[in-house]
Amino acid sequence: MPVQRLNHAVLYVRDVARSVAFYQEALGFRVVNSFPGAVFLQASGSANDHDLGLFQIGAQAGPSLAGRSTVGLYHLAWEVDTLAELQRIAVKLGEMDALVGASDHSTTKALYAKDPDGIEFEVSWLVPADLLDEEVIAGRASIRPLDLAKELERYGAQTRGGVGVSV
Repeated sequence: MPVQRLNHAVLYVRDVARSVAFYQEALGFRVVNSFPGAVFLQASGSANDHDLGLFQIGAQAGPSLAGRSTVGLYHLAWEVDTLAELQRIAVKLGEMDALVGASDHSTTKALYAKDPDGIEFEVSWLVPADLLDEEVIAGRASIRPLDLAKELERYGAQTRGGVGVSV
């Protein structure tokens, strides 16, 4: 049987309490388990045992150089069900001064943000399979700035994303 989806990610962070507070406020994750120096979080709509593990390595830790001078992970991406939820998260990330970009990949509408340690992540909504037409598929050839208001008008705030693609 082939791989189905990413089950969880684990990050090394400077201050686990600070990172837990960030992911709780930004994405609504909840703590499901912890022990000294480690916390496991679950997304509110998830059936996974946990979606994110955080391991504290201390304030002396340097920044990640992945993509600048070393190989490594660029970002993680979490999917939301509706454009209304993507918009809510965009506002929240903006208020937290964590939002660093928003892109329209045609089939995917994406926000990019950084956590307190500068680790980048994506929050995205996927156009449902029954709404993928030739124009949308051809649009994947370029990346444009995300016009969330335009996408809300086109697809509706409550259209469930990813249906037939990832759901």
